[in-house]
Amino acid sequence: MENEALSSIILVTGGARSGKSTHAEKLAKEYGKDVLYVATAIAFDDEMKLRIKKHQEQRPSNWETAEAYKDMDILLEDKCRNKTAVLLDCITVMITNIMFEVCTDFDKMVNEDMIAVEEAVNIQMNKLIAVAKNSGIPFILVTNEIGMGIVPDNKSSRLFRDIQGRVNQKLASVAKDVYLCVSGIPVKIK
Repeated sequence: MENEALSSIILVTGGARSGKSTHAEKLAKEYGKDVLYVATAIAFDDEMKLRIKKHQEQRPSNWETAEAYKDMDILLEDKCRNKTAVLLDCITVMITNIMFEVCTDFDKMVNEDMIAVEEAVNIQMNKLIAVAKNSGIPFILVTNEIGMGIVPDNKSSRLFRDIQGRVNQKLASVAKDVYLCVSGIPVKIK
């Protein structure tokens, strides 16, 4: 059964400032000190630089950090050796980076462009799932739950919401454990 083969995936989801990163870090610490932290953010402005700095200060200094948002099969194949766990924070930012790499003008997108964007995201998610499956160590993935609000008023936000929702479903279906964080409280939902 595929779910058993991927039992090392732990998905932590929730809204903004729900405590999902803090909970994911707590889970990772339970696996020892040889954790690989995969940071998917790109420091493109001062606000993001500050967010990255806060995350760096929050996690243990002895964890190895890799900065990447794609081609996890290549990056993690080697870096997972001698690690006790991998913590990737976060899937949402990973998806955003891939989307903007594939398309720069979402207002002018046609259906074929939207399909290409989602295909590019799915290729990267499949690579991530494959490396998690083959690693033999826990993979803790942080993602945002963004589909609980109103329907966005623009095409790019609707596309992002839809892709994010489908990716979350895919990851949750192959994860051993799934946590939903609400107001700093993690609730195990799978």
